[in-house]
Amino acid sequence: MWNNSQSLLNDFILLGFSEHPWLETPLFVIFLVAYIFALFGNISIILVSHLDPQLDSPMYFFVSNLSFLDLSYTTSTVPQMLVNLRGKEKTISYGGCIAQLYIALALGSTECILLAIMAFDRYAAICKPLHYPLIMNQERCIHMASGTWISGFANSLVQSTLTVVTPRCGRRVMPHFLCEVPALLKLACTDTRVNEAELNVLGALLLLVPLTLIIGIYMFIVRAVMKIHSTESRWKAFNTCASHLLVVSLFYFPCSTMYVQPPSSYSHDRGKIMALFYGIVTPTLNPFIYTLRNKDVKASLQRALTKEFWVKTR
Repeated sequence: MWNNSQSLLNDFILLGFSEHPWLETPLFVIFLVAYIFALFGNISIILVSHLDPQLDSPMYFFVSNLSFLDLSYTTSTVPQMLVNLRGKEKTISYGGCIAQLYIALALGSTECILLAIMAFDRYAAICKPLHYPLIMNQERCIHMASGTWISGFANSLVQSTLTVVTPRCGRRVMPHFLCEVPALLKLACTDTRVNEAELNVLGALLLLVPLTLIIGIYMFIVRAVMKIHSTESRWKAFNTCASHLLVVSLFYFPCSTMYVQPPSSYSHDRGKIMALFYGIVTPTLNPFIYTLRNKDVKASLQRALTKEFWVKTR
């Protein structure tokens, strides 16, 4: 009995949308459908990128990394959210909350750097086409991707640890649907100025620095593309960057409003909206953005479906 009581005291209560109970059923359906689409879309991108020889290039190597990242992020947050939307207790265990905090923050940090690397890949392809195979060779791509994942998880280890050790004096109720740094720091019963400073510094490094690099890289790309005389070639060059720019916009706007601010000014309502956006909307839309705007991916999917069809009819 003592262990059960102690366990309950260590649990966190995620109120989520409980202040609007009439919203919970439609939100459950919407989130479930979005999660299914995110699973289907990202798994499809990963499979075609690895199985189709025509997509064996650095660009699709990084796109498949992004899809795996989005797939992992939604899986670390959405199932618990669905359980709480249908349940009465709205709880998450202490261990589950810490795991969710660490994994989600690690994947978000990784995506910040990965998007900057994908911008550099587009720069090398458009501005240095003759040297592109040498610049973005397989070994270098693997090293860049590995460094991105290691950096993201290392950053999460620092931020998560500093957040977890902050005294909460028994406070465990969060008006949120997932465990995030700003929401957990709101529960602190001590001065959190050190945590806020650390959060802002690391947030600026992992959000603003890659974003600044992306903007700078695209300035070079635009300048190079404008020198192309052929309108068709110019449009093709711009089109190869459009998907990446759209993904960057969908990711960086909500993340910047969440993490480059003092947690003391954190708004739970805005936090929930932004978390929904980069936690569900963006991972669901990313594979479709790359599929709908990319002829190579669409052709690869059609080939895969055709092969599957012929295998089943034999």
